[in-house]
Amino acid sequence: MKSRACKPPALGQDATPTSTAVQQSLPLEPVGREPARSSTYSGNRLPVRNAAQHLWFCIWLPQLPLEAVAAADDADAPLAVVEEQHGIHRILMADAAAREAGVVPGQAANAALALLPTLRLEERSPPREQQALERLAAWLERFSSFVSMAGPDVLLLEIAGSLRLFGGLQALRQALSRGLRDLGFTAALAIAPTPLAATWLARAARRVCIRDTTNLGPALRRLPLACLDWPASLCEALAGMGVTTVGDCLRLPREGFTRRFGARCLLDLDRALGHLPDPRSSWRAPERFCGDYEMATEQTDRELLLNICEDLLQAHESFLLARQLGTQRLAFSFFHLKGPATELRLGCARAERSAARWFDLLQIRFEQLVLPEPVIAVRLRGGMTQPLQAESGDLAFHGRHGASQRRFSIAQLAERLIARIGDQSVQAATMVAEHRPQYAWRAHSLLADWSSNTQAEPPSYLQRPLWMLPEPALLPADSGYPVHQGCRLRLVDGPERLETGWWDEDGISRDYYTALRPDGRRLWVFRNRNHESSWYLHGYFG
Repeated sequence: MKSRACKPPALGQDATPTSTAVQQSLPLEPVGREPARSSTYSGNRLPVRNAAQHLWFCIWLPQLPLEAVAAADDADAPLAVVEEQHGIHRILMADAAAREAGVVPGQAANAALALLPTLRLEERSPPREQQALERLAAWLERFSSFVSMAGPDVLLLEIAGSLRLFGGLQALRQALSRGLRDLGFTAALAIAPTPLAATWLARAARRVCIRDTTNLGPALRRLPLACLDWPASLCEALAGMGVTTVGDCLRLPREGFTRRFGARCLLDLDRALGHLPDPRSSWRAPERFCGDYEMATEQTDRELLLNICEDLLQAHESFLLARQLGTQRLAFSFFHLKGPATELRLGCARAERSAARWFDLLQIRFEQLVLPEPVIAVRLRGGMTQPLQAESGDLAFHGRHGASQRRFSIAQLAERLIARIGDQSVQAATMVAEHRPQYAWRAHSLLADWSSNTQAEPPSYLQRPLWMLPEPALLPADSGYPVHQGCRLRLVDGPERLETGWWDEDGISRDYYTALRPDGRRLWVFRNRNHESSWYLHGYFG
């Protein structure tokens, strides 16, 4: 069963570039240094660092409200996102099909529907946008150990330490750009030595690569104040004075600028130029996976629900793959409008991350799942993660007539049996550090946390039978030797003396022997040392 995929939109085209001495269209080599010239304010001069200690890759997502909705619903109808403004729903963003029909931002929703009756209108959802941003940030962790959220639609990566790993700046930029395009995001990209400079350049749609702080001043001077995310009232006041670009702000006296507009804006300019440090907090993905899929209407189509579960399992596999981990348990929750959620739990004998393997188990369990009501949302929660274990050998199984041969490991066979008949019906045995044979093992669930099972292995010189009797069976004797089913046994190994359990009411004092029948079968027999010298059978060797 194939998961659904929607065609991602293309990345936006480059804006008109500035001087080639200041910036370059990606991917190119670092910008060369210009002759020294002032890039500070009038008044006290601040020192300028010549070499960048960090390199920041900024990703600005101008179409995030629209793309977050499109990712959750892949219908083919034209789509627009609306937002309430002064009591009227107006178009915030529209896709290409809607724009071709005349739908434009700021248009009333009723007017847009009059132009395009098939237009799908979706309310803007900041929580959905945040979820999309977090999913993208989790994906970006494979390129950098430091990912920061610089705003509701901005992500920053510190890539100075990743350049050699990915084969240089050009290869890294291409991998990021291609990945964003495949994920369906329209992104404006910029690279600069400071996070604020990279953010402002990306918001201005300047696809630039600046690696030296001495080139920051010339690159930032042409940027309009709208890229700085300053309050609208402040930008209007500056525009009234004829100050419309960053370069205009840089020419103002520092003291007068601070007295009139506050110190925050002045500090922003200093941080963007690299005169002051600009520490950022790193975003980290949660250690356990939790993914939701919300539907616009209630659904009862089980095939559609399986497709949704498969999509969530693919996201779960990517989450574990980035961390080289696996998990033994998963839990699906199917939410209903009028009742509690229906739970479905899956388990593996060993830590696993393969979406195909989990989906195989899900199909078996899904046949038995009873959904009391239609489903409005699906949630997948991953269990505790573990380092992946080495795989065991395979068993060959033949499916239906004419089907291709499939191979399963012993663990996969047990998992399929558990999915079919229940956890309580399939058990495993583990060794216990105990000398008394009846207490030297215990049954446990195959789906228990394997990393927490400390399995005590018996010493190599001890021989223990695979088949133990529930209770020792009394054997007749012939000239002091045990007799089994009319055949006199020959003792080939022993005695192994076990004298333990004196502290409780089940102590033993026995001499154990390995006995051989004439037909070659090996038995485990004993006799008590402190009672009558009768022989007992306790187990059979394989």
